[in-house]
Amino acid sequence: MADTMIRDLDLLRSPEYRRKLSQCVHCGLCLSACPTYAIFGVETDGPRGRIALMRAAAEGRMNVEDFRRAFAPHIMLCLACRACETACPSGVQYGALVEVARLVVEHNRTPSLGERLLRWIGMQLVLPRLWLLKLLARLLWLYQVSRLQRVVRAFRHWLPKTLRAMEDILPAIVPRYHDYRRPAPALGTPHGRLLFFTGCIQEAFLSQVNQATLRVLQRNGYTVYAPTEQTCCGAPHLHMGDLETARQLARRNIDVFLSQDGQYEAVICNAGGCGTILKEYPHLLADDPAYAKRAQRFAALVKDVSEFLAEHLNVPPRGEVKARATYADSCHLRHGQKVVSQPRKLLKSIPGLQLVELQAPDRCCGSAGVYNIAQVDAANAILDAKMADIAATGADLIVTTNTGCHMQLLAGVRRAGLPAKVMHLVEVLDLSYRIGDGTFATFPVSQREETR
Repeated sequence: MADTMIRDLDLLRSPEYRRKLSQCVHCGLCLSACPTYAIFGVETDGPRGRIALMRAAAEGRMNVEDFRRAFAPHIMLCLACRACETACPSGVQYGALVEVARLVVEHNRTPSLGERLLRWIGMQLVLPRLWLLKLLARLLWLYQVSRLQRVVRAFRHWLPKTLRAMEDILPAIVPRYHDYRRPAPALGTPHGRLLFFTGCIQEAFLSQVNQATLRVLQRNGYTVYAPTEQTCCGAPHLHMGDLETARQLARRNIDVFLSQDGQYEAVICNAGGCGTILKEYPHLLADDPAYAKRAQRFAALVKDVSEFLAEHLNVPPRGEVKARATYADSCHLRHGQKVVSQPRKLLKSIPGLQLVELQAPDRCCGSAGVYNIAQVDAANAILDAKMADIAATGADLIVTTNTGCHMQLLAGVRRAGLPAKVMHLVEVLDLSYRIGDGTFATFPVSQREETR
């Protein structure tokens, strides 16, 4: 950080940014929705306090020392879950505000050489290249099946905090991948064609979710195409303050999906966080004359899989899934995309499934992109509160709709010692279809992921 000045404060001083800041009327209704305020009980760890910090910086009422000691830590402790947006009666666009504030923080810090190397490997080298992610997944699969993971977990407290957090969220990997070079054909009466955004972490580490998505869409009469040239959505880069790489990835995805021949009803995404950034490409590329309109065309096509299926469940599931289930909302799906009722509607369509609501369904699980790695202690405190809410339901099935949430909840089940299985919504639908066909017996299926 510079010793005499705060760099790039002009990002906070633009007329548009200050207009968004002025929308906050300091009513405090956002505080009860904020996970970090609930955990720490400190005004500056709530949306209202953070907005006050943003305003102070924008108005020049903050020196470098204030920025270092107050602004940066409290801004970076925010999950950016956007629950405050849903709670706000004034329509404050908090997600846009904190995104810019994070950029300013990143521009005013000097990461260590080790951190820069890890960021380059993870963000620049691996995430945009799915083949490298799959190679990493296969190596980690060997780590799991060789029983080395059990040894490491037995001595996990000796690991550095960040490495321990990464190991905690590692799911049980099944490195069997679908060949997307050919479309997945519609089954039964054809209803149209869809494009599928497979994601990067989802495809490499939770490939069974993507395969279940394909099968459910096929059963409902859709031929599904997944362009092999697609790449990471850019959300991790945006979370880490790398705006330019996020824009590069957005341009690549727009080019790939809009260049597909033929007519498609939608671009389907099954991860709440990825879908949110895909839908917000117009905001990300608003100042790019070559891509602004194309980003709008692309975003108009993007649908979360639950959002699409709630309106196009042409073949309702018939197999009985005898389970007591609770649904853990993806923050970005609920607060960013405003998709709330659709996943619940689909779960209620499954015979035998008893859906029990959480006391605080809008509360974050602590995943929040890379938050559970960057802010380990805060993420664990937030996760513990989430797991206590889940435990109170008595559910033996936890349903999620986002990659990061899925991995975080798997870690939470182990951490809390709960006898529950974590599944993506499409996996539960797929299970019902397979039980109805007689190709699968019944729930519960193997709980290998949670008990390993």
